[in-house]
Formats: sequence, structure tokens, C-alpha cells
Amino acid sequence: MPIDPTTRPGDFRTEEMILNMGPQHPSTHGVLRLEVTTDGEVVAAVRPFMGYLHRCFEKHSEHVSWTGVIPYTDRMDYLAAMNNNHGYVIAVERLLGLEVPERAEYIRVIMAELNRIASHLVAFGTFGNDIGAVTPLVWSFRDRELILDIFEKACGARLTYNYYRIGGMSGDLTPDMLEDVRKFLDYFEPRLKEYDDLLSYNKIFLERCAGVGVIPLNMAVNYGLTGPALRGSGMRWDLRRDDPYSIYDRFDFDIPVGEGRKGEIGDCWDRYMVRMWEMAESVKILRQCLAQIPEGEYMHPKTPKSIKPPKGEIYVRVENPRGELGYYLISEGKTSPFRVKVRSCCFTNLAVTPAISQGVMIADLVAIIGSLDIVLGEIDR
Repeated sequence: MPIDPTTRPGDFRTEEMILNMGPQHPSTHGVLRLEVTTDGEVVAAVRPFMGYLHRCFEKHSEHVSWTGVIPYTDRMDYLAAMNNNHGYVIAVERLLGLEVPERAEYIRVIMAELNRIASHLVAFGTFGNDIGAVTPLVWSFRDRELILDIFEKACGARLTYNYYRIGGMSGDLTPDMLEDVRKFLDYFEPRLKEYDDLLSYNKIFLERCAGVGVIPLNMAVNYGLTGPALRGSGMRWDLRRDDPYSIYDRFDFDIPVGEGRKGEIGDCWDRYMVRMWEMAESVKILRQCLAQIPEGEYMHPKTPKSIKPPKGEIYVRVENPRGELGYYLISEGKTSPFRVKVRSCCFTNLAVTPAISQGVMIADLVAIIGSLDIVLGEIDR
């Protein structure tokens, strides 16, 4: 640009610049593109662009059997595939009016809570990596491998499991597998304090997260936030307790919420700490499952080979690691669904980003996205 001859020494001229963050940038937690309007290092506006991972999940579901949809649910939030399976099979079972055996219900909760811990471990490690700490990522993946070993024994897979079935599970958990779960809990519980000593209360980490990206409670509710993003703003809402499904009403556990201990209620640190505290609560639930699990069938013996629910529709929501995942199903009495619509918790949580990012530094935007813990496979579907 030619120099303006009227400009005098000491005069400054600024203008906004549009910066693309992603869709390959590691801090966007998948193929998310953020169009960031900046004034120097200060963020003036943010526009999220999605769709780079769109796989037509909902349309595909109309052309496969009811059971054939289950592997597609694995690939939405691929860090919580067990939880995705869980919500879908509950919805189909309610359409069918099908009771699930007691043992299968316990196996479902065991797998869902193990997957919740595995998912939160990835959130812990990648969020630390976003802020500039490498060790948490190494430690979290080291410990997550122990959960994946259990999953591999149960269903043969380590990422997309296809383990849940309409009417039960595809296989039982042997006494050895249940003992593996118990050994993991004994190993893992002391690690939580190590994580806090390493990262949660680290001075640099606190300065990067405390008071940054504050989501007031009324804003969280108005934007439809759920999961740790909502609980981080102070609302004690968890479907496992407040609208119980499966057998969650049988267990004693707490619902951690943000308290503004290091900054303000609803900041990045609160959202992060809710996940850390939730891992301890999942350990509580798992120990109760191991103590209570009965003998019996792992699959309803009268589950029809060809699933054909009667005409009707249903909406079921479950508490995934990232919030409320909802399934709206329509049946026309055929072997394939007429409609499968998914309510993505990551999509609604991401929607608040423009509202809380104005006036922050670019480095703070990285912390905000990391604290929301999104997975683009679920957002795009």
C-alpha cells in the first residue's frame, strides 16, 4: 500500500484483519474453521464454519436396518461412541416396548461411564496441549489406553465399538473383564490428584484460564448449553440424576458445578474442572456397578431378528460426556427408520463462541474452544 504523504511521524493507522483459524489447526479440535476478525491481537468477531466432516448420517439411516444404524452412531462423537450407542438403542427399545435384562443394563452403564472417563481424559490432555503443556497429553493417553484395552476385550474395537444392541449387548462381560475394570479404578483414582498437581493448579494454566471466556448462567441457558459447559456456569443439571434413564437412579453420585474458585463462575477453568471432578464421580458409579451387577442374560431372549417397531415417534436424550445427546426417531412400521434426527450437544455448545469471544486475545480464543471440548464428528454428522 502506498504511503500517505499526509501521514506524520508518530501517527498510527490500524485496520481489522480477517484470520482463518482452521480447518486444519490442531486447537480447533477437528476440522472446524473459525473466521476471526482481529484488531491486532484482539478478537473483534468470530464466525464458525462447519461441514468439513459431514457424512450424511441422518440420510444414511433411512436406508439401513434399525440395527444397522448403530455403527453410524459410533462415528458421531468418536471419543464417546459407547454413549452414542446407548442413546440410540434406548430410543428404539422404547418404540418397541422392549425390556432390557438387568445384567445388560449394568454392562451398559459400566461401558458408558468408562467411556466418559476416556473422553474426559482426552479433553484434559488436549486442553493442556492447547495451552502449551505437552505432558498432560502423554499422561492422559497413557491412562486412556487401559480403558481401550477393556473395550477391545469386550467387543474387539478401540474407537468405534458397535457394542450395544437393541435388547441388550453384543456380548457379555466375563469375570476377568470385570476384574480388569476394578484394577483400572484402583490404578486410576490416585492419578486424579496427579493431574491436578500437574495442570489444574499450575500457575501458568490458571492465568490462561481463570476469568477467560466467561459464560454467565443466563447466557448458557439461552444458548441451550448442556453438559460440562452448562454445569461450569453453575447449574446443577445432569440427565443421569434429573431425568434418569437406564438404571442411573440406583446410584449415588454428585453433580459437580463451576464455583468460580480461581476466577469467575463459568470461565474456562470452571468448565475444565467440572470434567476433572466428573471423572471421580464416574469412578463412584463404576464401583457401585461392580458391587451390584447380577448374573443373567446380556441380551433379551425374545428380541426379534428383524427389528420392525410399530408406527410412531419418540425422542430420547442421554447425558454424554459433552452434554445432552438427543435422538428423535420416526417409525412407519418398516425394517428401516423413516427418520433419525440427532440433537448434537457439541453443535449447541459451539454456538455460544461468537458471544463470548469479542474483545479477547487470539490466544484466549484457543483456550475458549478447548474448554468447550467439541468433537466435529458429532457437529457435522
